[in-house]
Amino acid sequence: LKPYIDKHFRTTPDREFTGIGGSSMGALISIYAGLMYPEVYSKLMIFSPALWVSPNIHFHFMNFGHSQDVKAYLYAGGEESETMIPNVRRFQEAFKAKATAANFDIKLSIDPNGKHNEAYWGREFPLAVEWLYFNNHH
Repeated sequence: LKPYIDKHFRTTPDREFTGIGGSSMGALISIYAGLMYPEVYSKLMIFSPALWVSPNIHFHFMNFGHSQDVKAYLYAGGEESETMIPNVRRFQEAFKAKATAANFDIKLSIDPNGKHNEAYWGREFPLAVEWLYFNNHH
């Protein structure tokens, strides 16, 4: 899809300008794409990842063998499920621990009243874009 978009639309195709993101299952897909194609994506927007698919999920599968910069914005709501916040915190810690070879930056945003729906994700979206693309914390 990305080569098609770059060919047919005015984009800046370089990795430093390219991110992927999604919510729920789309967030899991974004995590997968970011890990599998680090040469393509430098930014990940991960909203309410469907980590409940495997309640006792372990994050040992994550591999950051590359040395490229990565920024990830991770969002979760406190009213989504009992496991959402603990799982995203575990994911954040695993991401940090595995990212020793890369210049890796992750921001975790938790809305204690947040629910698993587009209204909450929509409010978080501009904050994520601002941090991922316009904050030079890296």
